[in-house]
Amino acid sequence: MQPVTMEDPATASAIRIFIDADACPVKNEVYRVAERYGLKVFVVANSYMNVPRSPLIERVIVPEGPDVADGWIVERATASDIVITADVPLAGHCVRKGAGVLSPTGKVFDNDSIGMALATRDLMTELRSAGAVTRGPPPLTRQDISRFLSALDLAVVRLRRAGRS
Repeated sequence: MQPVTMEDPATASAIRIFIDADACPVKNEVYRVAERYGLKVFVVANSYMNVPRSPLIERVIVPEGPDVADGWIVERATASDIVITADVPLAGHCVRKGAGVLSPTGKVFDNDSIGMALATRDLMTELRSAGAVTRGPPPLTRQDISRFLSALDLAVVRLRRAGRS
C-alpha cells in the first residue's frame, strides 16, 4: 500500500469530492460529473476497488477497521469539498466541518437536517438492539439517481459561485 499524499497546498481550495466508497452505488455518476467539471475525486475504501484511469480520480485504500475510511475523509474534508456518503455519523462530522454532504439518493445533509438524521439513526439502532426487525434501505431507483445527480450538480455550482473552484 502506498502512502496517501494530498495535492499541492496551492490548489487546496479547489473543489474536491470524497466518496465513502465501500457501499456507494453512485460512483460512476460521480465520475461523470467530476469529469465534466474537472474536479478531483478521492474514492476511499478499505479494500481494492476498480476506478477509471484518470488523473482526476484517486483510489485511497485505508487499513481495515471500524470507521478508518470515515476518519480519513473527516480529516481532509473542508468547506470547499463535497462528501458522498450514506453513513449518517460521517455526514454529521463533515457537515460540522462545513463540507457539502450528499447521500447516494440525493438527500442533502446540512446543519438543518443532520440533527434529525442522527436522531433517526440512533432510534433505529436502539430498536434493532432491542430485537425489533427493521428493513434496510430500499433499492436505489432511477428517481434517486436523478435526484442525486441534480443535488451534486447544484452543490458544485454553489461552491463555484462561492469562489471555491
